[in-house]
Amino acid sequence: MARFRKPSPRQVLLLLALACLAVIAAFMTVGAKGSWGFILSFRGAKIAVMVVVAYSIAVSTVLFQTVTNNRILTPAIMGFDSLYVLIQSGMVFLLGSSGIVSVDPRLRFAAEIAVMVAFSVLLYGSLFAGGRRSLHLLILAGIVFGIFFHSLSTFLQRLIDPAEFAFLQDRFFASFNLVRPDLLVTAVVIVAVVTLVAWRIMHSFDVLALGRDRAINLGVDHRRMVTIILMLVAILVSVSTALVGPITFFGLLVANLAYLVMPSGKHRHILPAAILLAIICLVGGQMILERVFGFDGNLRIVIEFLGGITFIALLLRGTAR
Repeated sequence: MARFRKPSPRQVLLLLALACLAVIAAFMTVGAKGSWGFILSFRGAKIAVMVVVAYSIAVSTVLFQTVTNNRILTPAIMGFDSLYVLIQSGMVFLLGSSGIVSVDPRLRFAAEIAVMVAFSVLLYGSLFAGGRRSLHLLILAGIVFGIFFHSLSTFLQRLIDPAEFAFLQDRFFASFNLVRPDLLVTAVVIVAVVTLVAWRIMHSFDVLALGRDRAINLGVDHRRMVTIILMLVAILVSVSTALVGPITFFGLLVANLAYLVMPSGKHRHILPAAILLAIICLVGGQMILERVFGFDGNLRIVIEFLGGITFIALLLRGTAR
């Protein structure tokens, strides 16, 4: 009797790439009626947004888990989403909805990213790079910062006008139906720069995954690398949230799916697998909602539900590296 042979990492990536192309082709063609020029440009722009968001969330989550050396932590769980809501609330409180609309979206986009990066490096850089920390302390710090940001943003929201609050609420919920071409081009450029930086330091990812002490013994400048990776993570999280809004558990879901299906733990295999799985989930989920349920549903709710179940299951299993 012939024994089952495990697929190689390249074969898994090839299968995921084919599935990704099939989902994208289905999204572009299923239910298409009317002018193909309009259909291709409209649906193509939505796919471009979903690919950028999927790429940003998948890469940021895998790198964040590498830095924290644990697979149940994500930037969202550690309070990044609450920080994004606080930034939006502060901007509406200080500038008002008319003031925000009058600002160039690309300038506002860059300002949001700058604030996110500054906060993340200030708050989490010392926490992760300073020395040995327990998982419980990391989760507790994330919960405390998240509650602090949430409380402060709630306080600001109570001080603003109800009409301004309605404007603010629209910016809190993730949506893949509104395409913003001006931000999309800027986001692609930013993600390309982040990818170039990550590519140059990719050789250190697998070493960092071994833990702080082993990485230092193997010659890696741990504090410097952790700081650089946290900045890259903050930029990618800012890009995804600015494009579609905060999505808490999506990164946790696709990252752990990548660990599950990929027979190799090396980052050169895990990262592309997580990206392809994220694209399949977003594009496939959005296609089902649009074509099967006729937009009668929110993809974010489904993602948060499945991601939340994954998070609870990992906690019950006590998953850690």
